Amino acid sequence: MSSYPHLLAPLDLGQVTLRNRVVMGSMHTGLEDRLWHRGKLAAYFAERARGGVGLIITGGFSPNRHGWFYPFSGSMIHRTDALSHRVITRAVHDAGGRICLQLLHAGRYAFHPLSRSASSIKAPINRFTPKAMSTREVRQTVRDFARGARLAKSAGYDGVEIMGSEGYLLNQFTAPRTNHRTDDYGGSAANRRRFPVEVVQAVRQACGPDFIIVFRLSMVDLVPDGSTRQEVIDLAQAIEAAGASIINTGIGWHEARVPTIVTSVPRAAFVDATAQVKAAVGIPVIASNRINSPEVAEQVLASGKADLVSLARPMLADPHFVNKAAQGRADEINTCIACNQACLDHTFAMKRASCLVNPQACHETELVYLTTRKPRRIAVVGAGPAGLSCATIAAQRGHDVTLFDAADRIGGQFNLAARIPGKEEFAETLRYFAKRIEKTGVRLVLGRRVQPGELDDGGWDEVVVATGVKPRTPAIAGIGHPKVAGYADVLLGKVRAGARAAIIGAGGIGFDVAQYLVHDPELPRPEPADHWFKEWGVDFRSEAAGGLRKPEVDRAAREVYLLQRKSSPLGKDLGKTSGWVHRAVLKSKGVQLMKGCSYVKIDDQGLHITQQGRPLLLEVDTVVVCAGQESSRELFDAAAKAAGARPRYHVIGGAELATELDAKRAIRQGAELAARL
Repeated sequence: MSSYPHLLAPLDLGQVTLRNRVVMGSMHTGLEDRLWHRGKLAAYFAERARGGVGLIITGGFSPNRHGWFYPFSGSMIHRTDALSHRVITRAVHDAGGRICLQLLHAGRYAFHPLSRSASSIKAPINRFTPKAMSTREVRQTVRDFARGARLAKSAGYDGVEIMGSEGYLLNQFTAPRTNHRTDDYGGSAANRRRFPVEVVQAVRQACGPDFIIVFRLSMVDLVPDGSTRQEVIDLAQAIEAAGASIINTGIGWHEARVPTIVTSVPRAAFVDATAQVKAAVGIPVIASNRINSPEVAEQVLASGKADLVSLARPMLADPHFVNKAAQGRADEINTCIACNQACLDHTFAMKRASCLVNPQACHETELVYLTTRKPRRIAVVGAGPAGLSCATIAAQRGHDVTLFDAADRIGGQFNLAARIPGKEEFAETLRYFAKRIEKTGVRLVLGRRVQPGELDDGGWDEVVVATGVKPRTPAIAGIGHPKVAGYADVLLGKVRAGARAAIIGAGGIGFDVAQYLVHDPELPRPEPADHWFKEWGVDFRSEAAGGLRKPEVDRAAREVYLLQRKSSPLGKDLGKTSGWVHRAVLKSKGVQLMKGCSYVKIDDQGLHITQQGRPLLLEVDTVVVCAGQESSRELFDAAAKAAGARPRYHVIGGAELATELDAKRAIRQGAELAARL
């Protein structure tokens, strides 16, 4: 018997039968927008279809030019658009999968001057102010959605998903926040939902009964003046009556100041919002957001709160998620850690998306792990992210690999990241790599510090130096004072910070340490979801507009100062989609963010600084140093100076470049080198 009977059960939609309850949720990858990327997009989706997913939903394609994300972004407007998609649908169907095209009108989130919305109200995350659509334009857009769906059907798609959430156009019509109209599409809740209902009706009429229509519904807007709980339920019932096959869950708008998918959000946190809608309709409902393991997915389905589960980023992390679960190999799943660094951060920077833990994602035709014809003996020194990636992929390809590390466990700096409140998921990546070491046959040698030149006469063909970084010690008077501690010692519990702490350095590590210090690791953790909702001010069970309430933030465990030399805002270089969350947490906990600081000395009184020429004394008990890193590359440098025959040496990850702890680059470099060896 399967360990996941609900997850793997087929679902008869009438039109088609899905082979299981797993939906690959929509995600814009950057491959949607250019004709010459259709083959890459086909390979990307086909790999997930081979991996067993029941239904795939593409990234968004606009039904007209006003709905473009940006000029000439992906659209489904002309017959030639449909023809170009046949390579995608054919590849997915040949792999045994089903696929729907998402139709998305960006509305006021469009980054171009032709943008349109319900009303002429500028989005806080966009420099363009949209023009309010006329009644005639609304009705034409309904026809445009129907045309796009009809073209999708001609392209071979099994259905479409109509994007009605996340603050895009249809959602802009349903919420009072952005709909100030006085015609038939504004005012009352019934009028505000008229547009999306007419879109579904038109698509059903255009495509017939044997076509899947998924409607992505904003279950909770998480913005002021959003829809109420009852308005959401009324819209769901109207969408069902209009002819939708499935209702999918959307949570929050892009401009919402409540995080919905970052790693600090508890797993399946919003499933009860989905359950409220499921109880009110008769068609299948999909749960979404932070469902990243088969155990969590099975629990959601077994509880009766949803009929299917949507996994978007988890399908980037591991395209064979479903097959591994079905074959009793769930411990081999490469878990999405919700870091957003290579997926959403890339998308919003108009780069091609990928995945920090799986750099092959969206690069299936370029980063290929072929079985080698010439097996080599390879030594990889350093079992941090770069070394783990290189060693396991090289062994997978058939090389004889030994992985050395001076520590008593694998993981390097990831072991520190996993200790930050809200980053516990990082331990999943180490669990995955430990399993990969076992499965690929890598010989693991821990507690062994390899010395320069030691491997030159050992019969190795290649030596990969992935020894990472070491903390930089700044030249500050009193840096050796007992008050001073390195960030690693603090995070590992070797040093317990006092009641008042100053952090020198406000990069990603500094923010992580501040997050660690405002929480007391020795106190029991409260119930994750309920406590999280309280601190972020979320209540989708009430009739409050947008599902918001006043946040109730726990008192910080310590008084914390976070300092940097630069005069730019602190956290400016953090991830685009997660940095604001870190800044908001520290602000809510009362952390004092100080820029433009010069460090004078550390003594019994505390940390002496000047800020904008003004001397200050921070009377702290502990000074934590997070002042950057230096590459630990002695092995490679020694090899470069040596003469004579020896193995080829390579350097990757932090050992090559000691910027902020960049696991995305480290894992990608390890994979790319392993693919070449």
